[in-house]
Amino acid sequence: MTFVPVIPESYSHVLAEFDSLDPLLSALRLDSNRLKCTSIAVSRKWLALGTSGGGLNLIQREGWKHRLFLSHKEGAISQVACCLHDDDYVAVATSQGLVVVWELNQERRGKPERICVSSEHKGRKVTALCWDTAILRVFVGDHLGKVSAIKLNTSKQAKAAATFVMFPVQTITTVDSCVVQLDYLDGRLLISSLTRSFLCDTEREKFWKIGNKERDGEYGACFFPGRSSAGQQPLIYCARPGSRVWEVNFDGEVLSTHQFKKLLSSPPLPVITLRSEPQYDHTVGASQSLSFPKLLHLSEHCMLTWTERGIYIFIPQNVQVLLWSEVKDIQDVAVCKNELFCLHQNGKISHLSLVSVERCVERLLRKGLWTLAAHALCLFQNSVIASRGRKSLTVDKLEHLKSQLDLTTSSDLISQLEELILKFEPLDSACSSRRSSISSHESFSILDSGIYRIISSRRGSQSDGDSCSLHSQTLSEDERLKEFMSHPEDDQPDQCCSSHGNEDTVSLGAVTFEADKSETFLPFGIPLSFRSPSPLVSLQAVKDSVSSFVRKTTEKIGTLHTSPDLKVRAEARSDEQSCEEEVNPGTCPKEEDTEVKKEVTSQPPKEDKFQELKIATTEAMTKLQDPLVLFEPKSLRMILQEWLSQLDKTFAMKDFSGVSDAGTAPRPSNQEVLLLDESTKGILDEDNGKEERSSLGQEETVDQTACESVSSVREPSDDLFRICSPCHIANGLQKDLAELTTLCLELNVLDSEVKSTHGHVDHTLQQGSPEILACQFLKKYFFLLDLKRAKESIKLSYSNSPCVWGTFIEGLKEMASSNPTYMEMEEGDLPTRLKLVDESVPFDSPLLIAYATQLYEKFGESALRSLIKFYPSILPSDVMQLCHLHPARFLAYLDSLVKSRPEDQRPSFLESLLQPESLRLDWLLLAVSHGAPPSTTTMDDEGNPRPHSHLFSWGYSQLILHLIKLPADFTTKEKMTDICRSHGFWPGYLTLCLELERRREALTNIVYLDDMSLMEGDSDWIPGTVEEWKLLLHLVQNQSTKPAPLTSPNGNFSDGPSPINIENVALLLAKAMGPDRAWSLLQECGLTPELSERFTRTCDILRIAEKRQRPNG
Repeated sequence: MTFVPVIPESYSHVLAEFDSLDPLLSALRLDSNRLKCTSIAVSRKWLALGTSGGGLNLIQREGWKHRLFLSHKEGAISQVACCLHDDDYVAVATSQGLVVVWELNQERRGKPERICVSSEHKGRKVTALCWDTAILRVFVGDHLGKVSAIKLNTSKQAKAAATFVMFPVQTITTVDSCVVQLDYLDGRLLISSLTRSFLCDTEREKFWKIGNKERDGEYGACFFPGRSSAGQQPLIYCARPGSRVWEVNFDGEVLSTHQFKKLLSSPPLPVITLRSEPQYDHTVGASQSLSFPKLLHLSEHCMLTWTERGIYIFIPQNVQVLLWSEVKDIQDVAVCKNELFCLHQNGKISHLSLVSVERCVERLLRKGLWTLAAHALCLFQNSVIASRGRKSLTVDKLEHLKSQLDLTTSSDLISQLEELILKFEPLDSACSSRRSSISSHESFSILDSGIYRIISSRRGSQSDGDSCSLHSQTLSEDERLKEFMSHPEDDQPDQCCSSHGNEDTVSLGAVTFEADKSETFLPFGIPLSFRSPSPLVSLQAVKDSVSSFVRKTTEKIGTLHTSPDLKVRAEARSDEQSCEEEVNPGTCPKEEDTEVKKEVTSQPPKEDKFQELKIATTEAMTKLQDPLVLFEPKSLRMILQEWLSQLDKTFAMKDFSGVSDAGTAPRPSNQEVLLLDESTKGILDEDNGKEERSSLGQEETVDQTACESVSSVREPSDDLFRICSPCHIANGLQKDLAELTTLCLELNVLDSEVKSTHGHVDHTLQQGSPEILACQFLKKYFFLLDLKRAKESIKLSYSNSPCVWGTFIEGLKEMASSNPTYMEMEEGDLPTRLKLVDESVPFDSPLLIAYATQLYEKFGESALRSLIKFYPSILPSDVMQLCHLHPARFLAYLDSLVKSRPEDQRPSFLESLLQPESLRLDWLLLAVSHGAPPSTTTMDDEGNPRPHSHLFSWGYSQLILHLIKLPADFTTKEKMTDICRSHGFWPGYLTLCLELERRREALTNIVYLDDMSLMEGDSDWIPGTVEEWKLLLHLVQNQSTKPAPLTSPNGNFSDGPSPINIENVALLLAKAMGPDRAWSLLQECGLTPELSERFTRTCDILRIAEKRQRPNG
């Protein structure tokens, strides 16, 4: 792999394809040569696809669900337009020139109906459709230059009461050549033809020609809305030859000509897509003299056009090329906000998004597309480093991205990432930034008592006794933290296309709730535990932070007097300690310490409390590295029990600040929750920017409430979780504690053994069942667990104990509850909530199952089916635990998951899900128990098959057959055979009998099923030996003596398959062995009297055929 080239800093945006619409087209059968997509339109709700067969597919953009299909017998769909101000209307033009307007009746949940069919352009080719922006009116243009308007009744109440009223079709004008493009804004219609552009005031019926110079060819024109808040008038842009664009005012006067020819000599930017690896060539090309066939307003400041070579996006008011990218063979483009839907000449559709580079990388990281994210990051590293994107793409995220790459295949990419990490300012690694931040905004003086007094340079000097001074200093700390806060952008980069990107200013009036929420995204892990209703407590925490800084600085100064070697080692150790303290994920707020003054020389008492635990942890980790211990379960358990006793002793101490006797801790802030697991660091609060624009009064109220909830001390209770550490734990110790705690859960070492003074062992936690112990262990040490390993351990060890899984999920919910996304998911329908989870929660986050549980509890089985999109982050085993009370729902999920794969991949995919192997029998038993016909219709009183009962339909027959056909050992196959037989699933039973070579047993049941087709053609059940033929004839003879039922399970016997009787078996025998050998065997069995003349005639025909096939002698 070669190094990824670097794109210049000036390019800040990119076109990215985050999801492919190919599966959607395949499901709609629009990927064949016979039927393909011919037109496209988009609105806030719908993606409309017209087809060559005359059909219009309306796909709901929320979840990409195919909702409606509207058919037209008037020919293929040539144009389609969605009403942007009312999603209930859509207009289409057919190849015959008819224009059909549909009312979808979505609000009333009725059937879509045609409300107008216009034949004004019949026999012509409709080239443009455009809706009015205020009323229900459609403008139509054709290839001969005729432009008409279809005005519809806007009263839905009148429609409900009487027949739909339609005004006559109005001819607006006829221009001199083919209509290329139509656009409408504020009462004015813009018409672009092959020769010039026209502006029409539809109310006053006035027309203007735009400009004096004509042109020859397809050139587009569009309105460019102005900002009403700024009093700006809309503008018009008209394409001209040679990559030029006219800028025109709203009265049709040409203001200036913009030349993009030389600007387009820059090399194209790659499209970020999974279809191909992004490539960039620095070579500057020649100027491009292009004709822009259409112009579209995109986002807020941008204009889009395209040619057969690529897509071009301009910022016309600044005469800038935002980007251009090579996208071949585009037929048409539909846009909505920052999204592009490109229809290609072959009928394929590309879904692209215009996003900033950092936003693109963040979305790729959330989707787990590590290699593509790394490519994009290395390509646009200059832009990321220079922009504010480096505040959201922190070093921690880059390190996590690097750890996900394959060293063997992406070594060069990893090297470039390492160089990029070094170029980032050390916001989250070095302590210098924090020191410089403090020193730049605050100063302090040392009083005679040795106490440090904070002086805020932003607020000016104020009296020490003034309470406002304390509050102001707290605000100063808030503002200082705001400077390091990342600002995630919205999905819609309306603002990002502007030529300037000023960051939001920080209000100086009061402490805002946004400051609290934004602490989650600080690029370094300062414990932000000083949010309190009392300004005294807040100031105390600020002083603690400064005191810590002064103490470390003093220690560093002391090292200057030592030798150079010692100085280097001391500095390194100091940096390590400070970094460990900063990234600690488990710091909880102190609740009781409300002193305003604190001496710098005082040492935190928690260091001594962890001394014994550190020693015990180091000793346990060392012992576990011994293979003799590692492979001896008894020794391993003893070591873990000894260590667990020390852990219990340490965290049972009652003098931890804010920790009750029951071992509970206050709810963590967002910072603590998101940093508890490394994989959750990438969660972004995309609505943070919106919330920052809320009113100041609301901010103060919410902030006070949040502070009160954090500072309140919970009552001791076994039902509460420790989801954050009750005190500070160094990063290195935290990792070791997590490893050992998780190992205890995996090995079921949940009770500590402590020897009493008499020498006997006291089992302190063995008063309950293993399930109760596991639940108590989870609640007590949830903050130490590796959540991913813990989840898998619970599914394996406690699969039949729902209470343990429920406890684990409750802990995850408790962690997620402080995240804004979890709060937002309390409202909205299922598609809205799914989209929120998809965009806000990383795919590899252990909290994802908590969000899934919330969806299931609200929406039931429909939510389960939608969880397919989160595979493999959410596995079938997770869903099985989720709906253990309703196994049928899990079965529906599993069946949908398997069917989501192509037919040829389903067996291998299903096999990959069967971990552990015991799931095979569980799932098979589940599948044959649901959606099955009544057992009385498949088996008689003796357990034998009823005739034709193998033809019954089973709800999950495909899934059952996939399960039984997968490779398995002999014992498992036998168990599966017994399951199929006991439930009457005869197709699977016969298949397994064939694999197990139980032919005699199978032939017996085939006779009961009474279906000759089971032994015809290439069937494996045709007897292969004389003994098998004799057995079959004997079984048929015995069966024929029993009274036959009056009807078959599916109706009359005459309607069903050919029955198994003496004559049919004899004919099959004659075809297999020849007529003469068959006759001899039938005579031997004494069955010749039962044969009819049909058998004799068939044997004669077979003899003649044999003679003809013999070679001439």
